[in-house]
Amino acid sequence: MTQSSPKSANGTAPPTVSGATEVVPKAKRRTFSAAYKRQILQAADACHQPGQVGALLRREGLYSSHLTSWRRQRDRGELGTQKRGKPADPQAKEVARLQRQNERLQAQLSQAETIIEVQKKLCTLFGLPVAETPPADKG
Repeated sequence: MTQSSPKSANGTAPPTVSGATEVVPKAKRRTFSAAYKRQILQAADACHQPGQVGALLRREGLYSSHLTSWRRQRDRGELGTQKRGKPADPQAKEVARLQRQNERLQAQLSQAETIIEVQKKLCTLFGLPVAETPPADKG
């Protein structure tokens, strides 16, 4: 007859004293300075032999996706510019809000015009009189 280990209510074995639980700190995302990114990109661009870029990435603990995104940033001129935080121009937020509002109102207007056209077609289909409205100024 074999002796089974005690089980908890959910069917798993309770933690033993020798296997104490350890709290592992949450991993923190790495950040790289603009100068470091430029340095690595310069070193990667200088690699001409097969395997040199891979060796550089292993030595620095980086991934090829880092190079890809950093090259895109460099090409767009964003390498080293701050993207987070408040916009430098206080009017930029208001302009963005007004643009979103304009797009939303344009969509509502288009939907309302479609509904009116459908109503006019239904009226003509059923032989009901259609009230003529002057054309709206689309400017």
